[in-house]
Amino acid sequence: MYGIAGERRLEEYELDWLPGYQGSRPVRVGNAAAGQFQLDVYGEVVGVGWAVTMALGELPERLWRQLRELLDYLESAWREPDDGMWEARGPRRHYTQSKVMAWLAFDRAIALARRFGLGGPLQRWEQVRAQIRDEILERAWDPQRRTFTQSYGSAALDAGALTVGLVGLLDPADDRFTTTIDAVRRELGHDGFISRYSTDATDDGLSGSEGQFLACSFWLVEALALNGREAEARELFERLLALRNDLGLYAEEYDVARRRQVGNFPQAFTHLALISAARVLSGERIGTRSAPPAPLPRMPTPPPRMPAPVKLRRP
Repeated sequence: MYGIAGERRLEEYELDWLPGYQGSRPVRVGNAAAGQFQLDVYGEVVGVGWAVTMALGELPERLWRQLRELLDYLESAWREPDDGMWEARGPRRHYTQSKVMAWLAFDRAIALARRFGLGGPLQRWEQVRAQIRDEILERAWDPQRRTFTQSYGSAALDAGALTVGLVGLLDPADDRFTTTIDAVRRELGHDGFISRYSTDATDDGLSGSEGQFLACSFWLVEALALNGREAEARELFERLLALRNDLGLYAEEYDVARRRQVGNFPQAFTHLALISAARVLSGERIGTRSAPPAPLPRMPTPPPRMPAPVKLRRP
């Protein structure tokens, strides 16, 4: 993590003399997340590399070397607890979404190696992939509530649990994915929109509640569509589209009670989730290996450069 001026030391401190926007204390400078361990980012990096490569139809050797180095590290790092994608302030845990993304890193690397005939310890990667999946299915599953939980052994729920079906660790038609969707809607839903987690059960360093996380609500659209509930997915999608401002932009969250967008604005995370949900609703399965995205169109040849205009002399 870097500051806006390229700083690498982002020590966090509070300005208690500032009230914050509409009393939203505490006002903080810096970001303690700079010192956190977030396991999920490795899967996201490999996932992006896979998506881009499948779209372009080629994988530069330099990128493959970088991905292999990342996987070498991840072979042992995936077993460690982390701070999670939401940058929790409490003790490190074995977050379900983090483990799912570690699984995705190996799954997509194996797919790339086979598709393009690349070198790599595929048998070992397959073993690690299987180990991660087995552990998630055993330790992140709550058999009483029939849902995947926020972390191993936790009763808390997290919208990140939806990734088990969104990235293909489970078949989207699997009953465990179906009941997880239902649990997320029931326990984290507010007027149909989804909170990212229960603030009462997650130490995020802030007091009180928060708005509904728009990216998570778009994840729910995608999950419903993949689960075969397209009518419900489209209804929620249309409701989410109605929240955008006059420029078509979204913030980080939506405050159901006050009916307004809140948080960081504009929020790229929200717009990426919107695009992914829209593509799934249109019939594209960009989240799984079974149907890679269509190749990107080649850029047209630029027109010939026009000669510089002739400067006329003033009489």
